[in-house]
Amino acid sequence: MKSQNNNCVNIGDKMKKIRAKKGLTQDALAKKANLPYTILTKSQETADKNKALQKWIKKNQSKYDFEIDGGIVIEKYPDWKINRKENYSGEYDLLYQISNKKMIKIEVKASRAVDFDSREPLHVKALAWKSKMSFDMNFQQVKPKCCDVFVWVGVWRDTIKYWVLASKEVAKNKYYSKGQHRGNTGEEQLHLKHDNIKEFRKYETQPKELLEKIIKAYKRQNSK
Repeated sequence: MKSQNNNCVNIGDKMKKIRAKKGLTQDALAKKANLPYTILTKSQETADKNKALQKWIKKNQSKYDFEIDGGIVIEKYPDWKINRKENYSGEYDLLYQISNKKMIKIEVKASRAVDFDSREPLHVKALAWKSKMSFDMNFQQVKPKCCDVFVWVGVWRDTIKYWVLASKEVAKNKYYSKGQHRGNTGEEQLHLKHDNIKEFRKYETQPKELLEKIIKAYKRQNSK
């Protein structure tokens, strides 16, 4: 997948240079090359999005607990153990060992805030944090029995939000829905929406506080 994206970016850049040199529009180049207009548009769009992403990474990298090298996320915390099994159904995503040698099982879920009423492509209907439009972030395949702590990542056009919850806090939440798909026992979902997001404010955290909040959520999970 990575090599395909890089190829598309390289092609998009080359076509942009050709158009500039020849003074051609995308439509005119498509006709000369006998290619569908959509192929040229998609290639150029991918190249532009890649450049915008790299620019954002350089500007914001210090705010987050990850390093990004060539599009690959590299963890700053070597103590966080990633479950790298090809098939780990019914298991955790991450492990973290605390001082008493117990392991915290962590499940990470991510979703994007997009205009709920739009049928445009995702990059078009993506919302800014202060947008008043309706959105519905559906965290799927939620398995409270398989982890101690949940980390939710919500992505807006201009910000990333984090929430950290104990597993039992998810299972007991009024927005937690059992039975994501018929027959999928133990895999449920929770909808974080424009009209209920404020109710999760107490679980929100900053990137630099993630580990601290995970440990606190683990303690809540194991408290009576």
